Amino acid sequence: MGTYSLICHPDTPPLGVKAVHVTWAQGEEDLLLRWHVEGAERLVIPALVDQPAPTDGLWKTSCFELFLDDAHGYREFNFSPSGHWASYGFDGYRSGMKALPLGAPQMDVVAGEEFALTVTLPADLVQGASHASLTAVIEEEGGHKSYWALAHASGQPDFHAPSCFILPLGAAQQP
Repeated sequence: MGTYSLICHPDTPPLGVKAVHVTWAQGEEDLLLRWHVEGAERLVIPALVDQPAPTDGLWKTSCFELFLDDAHGYREFNFSPSGHWASYGFDGYRSGMKALPLGAPQMDVVAGEEFALTVTLPADLVQGASHASLTAVIEEEGGHKSYWALAHASGQPDFHAPSCFILPLGAAQQP
């Protein structure tokens, strides 16, 4: 689909991060998402784990996220550079949260002056969705966090706000 530039929430400026871009490439079987962080020298990267597993609270440090709307509400997917992930379904805005099953996604990390997290997921994950939101929580040294998204709602950073779901996915297919 392309590469998209995320916007930093104006109330949470980064220390050294200059830009965050996300590449979306969807084939018949796989969906590849690649978050690329420019100016990542101060980025806090959770340590890689031996046994990645679904884990809550990933957004408390550097975390990369995909949100998909659907006829029943929306879905949230969190990916940590540690290898952990999380997936949730919501009936409405921040309501009716439930864990969604998601097999271990393939994740690859490149860290240095620039950082990249590439996540490979099943392409049918987007089935039924008409819009997406791509986001990132970036933690830098000293616990400093900035919040990045395609669009932000007014007020505090809130990736769940319907106004953040601005990436059209074309004709949504019913599951």
